[in-house]
Amino acid sequence: MTRDPASSSSSGSSARTSRRALGVALLSGAAGAAIVLISAGQTWGQGETAGADAALPVAASGSAVSGVPSALALVGLASLVAVFAVRRTGRTVVASVLALSGAGAIGTAVLGATDTDALETNAAEAMGLTEAAVTSVSHSGWPWFSALGGLLLLCAGLLALSYGRHWPAMSGRYERGSRRTTPRRAAAPGDDRPEDIWRALDRGEDPT
Repeated sequence: MTRDPASSSSSGSSARTSRRALGVALLSGAAGAAIVLISAGQTWGQGETAGADAALPVAASGSAVSGVPSALALVGLASLVAVFAVRRTGRTVVASVLALSGAGAIGTAVLGATDTDALETNAAEAMGLTEAAVTSVSHSGWPWFSALGGLLLLCAGLLALSYGRHWPAMSGRYERGSRRTTPRRAAAPGDDRPEDIWRALDRGEDPT
């Protein structure tokens, strides 16, 4: 029976597309998580608060503004690895978690781009007060880098949802057939083992 060349070509093209999607998803997911985690340690906002004699500078990092993007990045990274440990419905669920992690990271980063609560908290701590006003507030571009990382995680999740069913999975099975136990050699009539000799002596027999 001859194989249809058109069908074979279509199958080969689909396999190549799936492999490319796998590579892009891995790169996108890993890079996205790294960008979000790096951005969390950078300064997102800064300003000044009035001190006793002069204005005191205050700043807030991404992790101080919100710890959600970093947490979602770690969830997304774990989901990216878990995609290859499950199959069928489990893979769809994990890929959905990966996509949602990216979407959540985008949303929280965008909201944190103009946040001043963390600056006010840091200003109050610097002044030893319960509340302190912050002026000359400015925001950096790091929240938008964090949002970019979330977008990359979202892309990885969408690729996993679209092509994940064709990706390979980790094998938890072992080749049991190769584990053959060597049959124990039957003892020859004159081949006495040391433990047999000691048992004979305990019984008062002559092992010779």
